[in-house]
Amino acid sequence: MLVTMNDVLYPAKKGHYAVGLFNAVNMELARGIIEAAEQTGSPVIMGTAEVLFPFGPLEEVSYLLIPMAKRASVPVVIHLDHGLNRETCIKALELGFSSIMYDCSTDPYEVNVEKVREMAEIAHSYGASIEGELGHVGNNEGSAEGSDPSAFLTDPAMAKDFVEKTGVDALAISVGNAHGAYKFPPKLDFERIRTIAGMVNVPLVLHGGSGLSDSDFKQAIFDGISKVNIFTDINVAAVRGARERFTDEGKGITDLIEAQVEAVKLETIKKMELFDSIGKGK
Repeated sequence: MLVTMNDVLYPAKKGHYAVGLFNAVNMELARGIIEAAEQTGSPVIMGTAEVLFPFGPLEEVSYLLIPMAKRASVPVVIHLDHGLNRETCIKALELGFSSIMYDCSTDPYEVNVEKVREMAEIAHSYGASIEGELGHVGNNEGSAEGSDPSAFLTDPAMAKDFVEKTGVDALAISVGNAHGAYKFPPKLDFERIRTIAGMVNVPLVLHGGSGLSDSDFKQAIFDGISKVNIFTDINVAAVRGARERFTDEGKGITDLIEAQVEAVKLETIKKMELFDSIGKGK
């Protein structure tokens, strides 16, 4: 069933578990994610991000993901992750996405507040939920955070002010996490997560989940994270599955599709087990 983030994240916040966001830019990724959710009875957030449009254009992806969500036996949110432009966010809402993220985290604070506040009103008018970001979660490779990570961390007092002024339904925070594959083990600021969780009344989001250790996930969720974003791990799993199946030139693309779907499903289930969302969608 197609639902909003509020339908799955507030129960997660109350129950001290997390729901995963898994990006899907094609049928193989989407099938693996949905099959994992239905097999385990887990709620799930599935979507795409603006930086992924070259691999799966927004409109084409919407035709795939939204009907799959509506047919699913578990709650499924269709989410635009890291919408960077106002027009992109509105287009996603018009296409039927049940949730968006408007990422203005690189703008000055007051600009971030005003742009996200306006988009929150628009999203809510569509009956959709919205996520904002405060602090900046960059990329591992070539990220500016490498020079001084503390300069990009989310300030707890500003987080409270941001949520109150914008009306967002969820808040992505920067606590030492980054997008992509980690070259070195990240050092998450768990105390910062606890502090922010105690000051804001909306679910908190951890981006850059691929590559974190099991203990990092468990501690972050225990301290107040309700949504974890994953893409790299399932993206790599799909390639690994195809490579393992491609044993000779006699294999067809249908053999590889089956292998990719299964690999994505198994990797997604691993994450759902870590997040303790198994059975929470029944």
